[in-house]
Amino acid sequence: MQVKVKQLLVPPGQQLLMTDVSWQMYEQLLEELQEHRSWRVNYSQGVLEIMAPLPEHEDDKSIITNLVEILLEELDMEFRNLASTTFKSETMNQGLEADSCFYIENEPAVRGKKRLDLTIDPPPDLAIEIDITSRTRFNNYAALGVGELWRFNGIILEINVLQAGAYIQCDESPHFPGFPLVKVIPEYLERSKIEGRNKTMKDFRAWVRGSLSGNS
Repeated sequence: MQVKVKQLLVPPGQQLLMTDVSWQMYEQLLEELQEHRSWRVNYSQGVLEIMAPLPEHEDDKSIITNLVEILLEELDMEFRNLASTTFKSETMNQGLEADSCFYIENEPAVRGKKRLDLTIDPPPDLAIEIDITSRTRFNNYAALGVGELWRFNGIILEINVLQAGAYIQCDESPHFPGFPLVKVIPEYLERSKIEGRNKTMKDFRAWVRGSLSGNS
């Protein structure tokens, strides 16, 4: 029996889990969900998750993504932000849509490509998940080989690095060594809610430049 999008009801801030979903059903739902791209869809070994983010979730995603972009710009590191692009592999029986994701060291391999195929293209180097509505599952990120995964639960930023097929929680990001991001990013995120986005971004950029000057 096929499930149609019009049969699904996912209120904001809630998630829907479905089991025994075939790859063909997953592909069909992705196709039908083009009109509902506010929903996020993840798939792993027959389990399908559909999540409808809250405004708080989207705000945190946007600000943290902006902060990462500033870091990459000030470090003069080329990058490609593919936001919530769907990454999937039928061979691995996995599919995911991060809140935000970046190609950094592998950016040259995907530069200018309009379609990505994980059978030949590398996965994102850094993925970011906002775990306000639901808790991110590691298995599909590990299966697809995403090297670094950040999780933010509204208070705490957690940095996880893939080592020997499993994620290890670390104090620092290997992409940004020497920056105390676990402490600083939540602080600037809170400041943005009080002082506004633009002032916060300017202050954060100044902090990054100051940190780089102090290390030079």
